[in-house]
Formats: sequence, C-alpha cells, structure tokens
Amino acid sequence: MRGMTTSAAASPRVDLPTCVINCALYNAEGKVRDLTLDEISDVLAVEDGSFVWVGLYEPEESVLQKLQEEFDLHELAIEDARKAHQRPKVEAYGHALFLAAHTAQVVDEKIRYGETQAFLGQRFLITVRHGASLSYAEVRRRLEREPGMLAEGPSVGLYAVLDFIVDNYQPIMQEFRDTLSRLEKDIFSDEYKRSVVTRLYDLKRELTYMRLAVGPLQDVLLQLVRGSSPLVPEAIRPYLRDVHDHALRTNDAIDALRDMLGTALSVNLSMVTLAQGEVVKRLGAWAALLAAPTLIASWYGMNFAHMPETQTRYGYWVLIAGVIVICVGLHRLFKRARWL
Repeated sequence: MRGMTTSAAASPRVDLPTCVINCALYNAEGKVRDLTLDEISDVLAVEDGSFVWVGLYEPEESVLQKLQEEFDLHELAIEDARKAHQRPKVEAYGHALFLAAHTAQVVDEKIRYGETQAFLGQRFLITVRHGASLSYAEVRRRLEREPGMLAEGPSVGLYAVLDFIVDNYQPIMQEFRDTLSRLEKDIFSDEYKRSVVTRLYDLKRELTYMRLAVGPLQDVLLQLVRGSSPLVPEAIRPYLRDVHDHALRTNDAIDALRDMLGTALSVNLSMVTLAQGEVVKRLGAWAALLAAPTLIASWYGMNFAHMPETQTRYGYWVLIAGVIVICVGLHRLFKRARWL
C-alpha cells in the first residue's frame, strides 16, 4: 500500500492558535477575509448573508471553550468534540447540528483511523479533526473556486467535507483489491506459506474496522438527506444523496472483499490440506512397498532350523524373485490408484 503522511494542513496564521488551521469569513462571492477568534461574534452580529468557517486540528481546551462562547454551542457537543472516540452520528443541539464521522488514511502501509466532527449553524461551520486525517484545505480552495455553491451557506461546506471523507475511502479499497490480486498466486500454491495466511487475516481485519467506519456513516448521511432541519437546505440534499450513494457503494465493496478474503483463506487452507493428503498417500504407498520384503525378511531372521533356502538348491533365489514380484505388483497397484 502506498504510504501517506498525516497532514495537519497548511501553516496557520501567526495570530491564531496552532490548532486553528483556518478561520475565515465567506459569502456568496467566495472568501471575504481571514478572522481572529475574537472577531467571530462581531461578524456574526451583522446579518449580511455571510458565514464563518473554522477548521481545527487536535484542538486545545482553551480554543474549544472560546468557540463555545463565540458560537453559543451546547456544552455536551463541546464535550463530544473534545474526545475523539465518538461513533458516527448526527445530533441536534439547539440552533446547531453536531456531526461525527470517521476518516481513514494509509500511513506506513497500515490503515490509520481518525475522526472529524462538525458543528453546523445557520451562519457557521466548525470542523474538528482528530488523528489520521488529510487536511480540508483543498476542500476550501475548491469551494472558493465555485462561489455559486457558497451562496447556499455553510451546509455546502459540510457537504464538501463529507464528500472528501467518503472519496478518500476509494484509494484504500483499490489498494485492498490490488493486494488481493497479488496474493492470488500464493493462495493457490500447494506450498503452505504462513505469511500469506497472516496477510489475508490482516486484510480481513482491516476491512472489518473500515466497515465500522463506513457503515454508520450511511445512516448519518441518510438523516441529513431525509431530515427536516432548516440548516440543510433542499438545494444541498441532492449532493448529500450523492455522497450517501458513494458511501453505500463503498460499503458494498467492503462486504464483497471481506467475502473474497474469507473464501481465499478457506481455499488456501483446503489446498494445503489436499497437498498434505497427497504426501500422506505417497508415504503410505512406500510404507506398504517396504512392508512386504520387511515381513518376509523378518521371518527368516528367526533362526529356525528348517528354512526353505537351506533345503533346496534354488530356494534362496526363488525367495528373492518372489519378493521382487510382490513389490512390483504393489508398485503397479499404487500407480494405478495414483498414490505414487
């Protein structure tokens, strides 16, 4: 799998705390200007159709408290944003929606999971990132190039973030498909390789974790699409429906790959069992071939007085010929039965 580095985003401005990646004012024309945290409440007091977008990465306690004051956020929602162990969900807290989603990123050939929480209000959007997550700076730049979308308000920013999260699942799924294709040759090998079984198990475990991230997100998107919150205008719901469709397809792909990996594990173990059975058959055949001369020779090792070869002139050679005939007959029998 390709290695990707976890990015905190572009360097924040010097007049903002380190954990504040972006704090800007937007309107229908695009980005108006950057803001300080203290300016937020003053800007929101002016009803001019603009909205504030704040982006945080691993926020400090003091910053969350400051934003709670500036945006009048519910303390339970702030508590959820403080801890990065929330299940994917969407909840209404007074005048704002709180949303949590899990992110996935490949770091050092391992899937690392993070979490993004979002506060959506009538005139603000706050995105809070924890753990492994790519920066949303590209999302903001893309929207700034499409000012017509920004006319719908902060909900368009929420859509763009969710779309970015779901789209980032696709490269990981492709990596899984490529890895499974590379392992197919070893899966059908007669030789047992512990590393192949270990890799297959690791892939299935990673897919299980990823399903826990993608599956609940479908419900979150469905609530946004079918909900009656005025914070999500009708114009944005078709876009969210499209994101839901992408998440649904990703979840279906995860289920299909999990089934394929389970089958691959079973096939690999079955092939190994069959190969071991062939070895056992060969060993059994050779053991039977050796048993015949061993049995006859053991009789003649008992030191009886009356032995056939001691009483007749050609008895010893007849005995040898008999042993050879028996061995040749057994060999042909086992060959016909495909044991040799």
